[in-house]
Amino acid sequence: MTDIPLGSGSSLLANLWSQQRVWLVTALILAMTALLDPPQGLESLQFTVDALVQTAPYLIASIALAAYAGASGADNLIARAFTGSPFLMIAVAAAFGGLSPFCSCGVIPLIAALLAMGVPLSAVMAFWLASPVIDPAMFALTAGVLGWEFAIAKTLSAIGIGLLGGYTTLTLTRSGAFANPLREGVGNGGCGATSVRTPKHVAWAFWRDPARRQKFGREALKTALFLFKWLALAFVLESLMVAFVPAEWIITAVGSNGIGSIAIATLVGVPAYLNGYAALPLVSGLIEQGMAPGAGLAFLVAGGITSLPAAIAVWALARRPVFALYVTFALSGSLLSGLLFQLWLS
Repeated sequence: MTDIPLGSGSSLLANLWSQQRVWLVTALILAMTALLDPPQGLESLQFTVDALVQTAPYLIASIALAAYAGASGADNLIARAFTGSPFLMIAVAAAFGGLSPFCSCGVIPLIAALLAMGVPLSAVMAFWLASPVIDPAMFALTAGVLGWEFAIAKTLSAIGIGLLGGYTTLTLTRSGAFANPLREGVGNGGCGATSVRTPKHVAWAFWRDPARRQKFGREALKTALFLFKWLALAFVLESLMVAFVPAEWIITAVGSNGIGSIAIATLVGVPAYLNGYAALPLVSGLIEQGMAPGAGLAFLVAGGITSLPAAIAVWALARRPVFALYVTFALSGSLLSGLLFQLWLS
């Protein structure tokens, strides 16, 4: 009879936890929810599946784009497009983020690819902050529910926060901070990535080269698995928040009229995430009940930037100091946006 080392079981569990902890945590949360509240367990599972299906078109397009850029060598061109004056680069990234059709989930692989290509963190931060707040569809719906002035203010807030984050990050990186922003294993990141240092030939029809085809498959599969596990966890947590955080609590916290409610709305908007589209009618109702419009804007902007999918994506991709910087920009930028909007209306 073969002896089994005593430590083999614990080593296997430790290895499983190290490699699959995100999946294990997601499964544990669903199992505990189903055990304590069977109907809610089923609802959370359905919510997660539906959310993944709804975001699938954006994710597939983004994953394919990132994998194509790597397999064809087009990432060299993208990286070189972000070279030149950092001041102009940040301005373009913030404007593009505020106007792009990417959702907070679909932009994740693009962000990872940009950082791995060697695009400076300052420009990526500007795009990263601006992108989750507004997009063309969100702009139109916001204008319809809350008015054109509110929609324009939200767009300007997105771009403004992107500029604030980009230029502040540029100052910090020039002093030596955030030399390697990505987590280990996500990408090489930094400003000295090989795609910038040693540009290679771009093979647009990469499928003619077996090695490039294999690289495309590897990159697409790796990115898809990475995104799927983190988004599954994010959507499970979101389902529980929607179920157990009553809208009445939010109304009580931010429903007052006055400048003070803007600060509260900024803080409440971070944990009390609602889907960006679903949050618009709620804010409209709060404003009708006397909530300061500036507080409504601060709530929407803070909730958009720090939504569970967006925040967990930042946590999964970037090192902790970068995550802390991201949240700091979200809070300060949302508060400033709300105050300026309220001042403008007054």
